[in-house]
Amino acid sequence: MSIQLHCEACKKKIKAPDTAGGKWGNCPFCKHRCYIPLPKSDDEPELKLAPIDPSDETSFDQLMRETKTLTQTLLQQNAVIEEPSGSEGSTRTAQEKEIIKQCILYLRQMADGELGPAASTLSDLKKNKKIALRLLSSMARTERPEPELADLSNAVLQGLIRDASAKLS
Repeated sequence: MSIQLHCEACKKKIKAPDTAGGKWGNCPFCKHRCYIPLPKSDDEPELKLAPIDPSDETSFDQLMRETKTLTQTLLQQNAVIEEPSGSEGSTRTAQEKEIIKQCILYLRQMADGELGPAASTLSDLKKNKKIALRLLSSMARTERPEPELADLSNAVLQGLIRDASAKLS
């Protein structure tokens, strides 16, 4: 007796030997990698499934929207926590922190396809072009990206940094 299933990709009916149950195989039609279920045994009780509660799904979607909104708000904050003044070095540090925030914000906006706000952020970065270029260069050399950019692949992030550097030059 063989196991019969449908390919998840092309939906065509496939037959597999009983020994293939619980393993992965390629669909003979579209080459999609499919999981071959174990054959049902006669003494196996039927599994009772329950539908997903729509209110749970709505609640989850709402939480995801709130998370995105909070993340965007945090990325767009421009206030710098002032360090105790008293030397020129602390002012420079505060200025660099602000420029780092702007660099991260610009890269995030570009990654998210927000071209209008990104152009505005870039014009702000051009006011401190020399520092911004140095910070972008430093960001390009680091092995671990800033936490706000950690979801981007390294290749995408490097491309965005090169693009930003070219626009600032």
